[in-house]
Amino acid sequence: MPAYTYLIKDEAGGRSEGEIKADNLDLAMKKLSADNQVIVKLEEIDASWDFIGPFIDEINLSIERFKNRIPLSNLVFFTRQLATMYSAGLTLERAIQGLASEERHPKLKKVLTNVGENIRKGLSLSEALQRHPGVFSTLFVSLTKAGEVSGNLDEILDELATYLENLDDVRRKVRSAMTYPIFMVVFLFAMMSAMFMWIIPMFSDVYVQLGANLPAATRKLVSLSEWISINFSTVVVSLFVFVSGLWLVSKTRRGGYFLDSIKLKTPVFGSLLNQSILNKFSKTAGILLNAGVPVIESMNLIGKIVSNRVYEVAIGDATEYIRNGFNITSALRRTEIFPPILLQLTATGEETGELDTLLDRTADYYYKQVNALVERMTTLIEPILILLVGIIIAVMVVITYLPVFYLGAALQSGL
Repeated sequence: MPAYTYLIKDEAGGRSEGEIKADNLDLAMKKLSADNQVIVKLEEIDASWDFIGPFIDEINLSIERFKNRIPLSNLVFFTRQLATMYSAGLTLERAIQGLASEERHPKLKKVLTNVGENIRKGLSLSEALQRHPGVFSTLFVSLTKAGEVSGNLDEILDELATYLENLDDVRRKVRSAMTYPIFMVVFLFAMMSAMFMWIIPMFSDVYVQLGANLPAATRKLVSLSEWISINFSTVVVSLFVFVSGLWLVSKTRRGGYFLDSIKLKTPVFGSLLNQSILNKFSKTAGILLNAGVPVIESMNLIGKIVSNRVYEVAIGDATEYIRNGFNITSALRRTEIFPPILLQLTATGEETGELDTLLDRTADYYYKQVNALVERMTTLIEPILILLVGIIIAVMVVITYLPVFYLGAALQSGL
């Protein structure tokens, strides 16, 4: 959470300064202005390369999510059922009690029971859900609150269920597209480790006993195998330290921005990541605006869920442009990251007054793009990877067996 330094003046003219934490600048200003205090100075603390605070926050959030790890499909079912039961005339308390009694997932059952008890004590649904951040996201709570204020809670819950279904589907498609390449890389690493640690040394011992003259390629491979065998633990530890260092750097603002920008520029996978982020952006913006959530608040919420620092910064910049009087299309265009098709549809939506509908269609477009990319990756990348892994292993085997071929030729010539 960002931190801000402030200097304020009270009604009597007394000044005080300090630090305050808030999700964004607007919320910091609201907190400080609550008691009729005049804000003299308010600046965000530069924590670009600070990883201790974000690291601790990340650990705490990870623990919270692990403790309350619930499949998204269960959350979709709960949301859909709650919308149906509430629209049928049941009170929220009875509906949630009924869903809690029938829920089979133990953690979600416990959470729903607690939500029902809090509603019975007088809390609103959004307030009760807000007490379980590891289960219900900020977006979920905000949309629920918007539904309560507008009186369309059943419709908002139904739209939220559809949104979560779309999110789950896109997430599964992206994972399925990346699972096979990752598996092949791990498989190749395991095979090469086995070759260097056991198979090549075994052949090397045989060649030494036979007194065979090794070809240059085989000698280099044997030397590499010996080096890896001696330094294997050092290589593993170094790799672990490198990966851990990257993870820590990714928790800083600038480091995370740099690594996320590399992800977006990666061939094929970067395009898939871009399309999935644009799908999430369009779908989330559409459902928030349709629910009556103010534009600035909607943009702040979207920035938190895109899961990419490059887009998070761009959305933050666009939010500032909107706050300064630009319309949504102009604000997004000035960030120079959003593609023309999204900008064109957004402009049309603003002109016709149907921005939420056009954003939903934009999300559908990017959803189809994700599907097309996944199919293309499945049909092209999988056979290429199989061929590549096969060639690497085949070359290593041939180089390892070269002395055998030479020995065979020598024996035949001797006969």
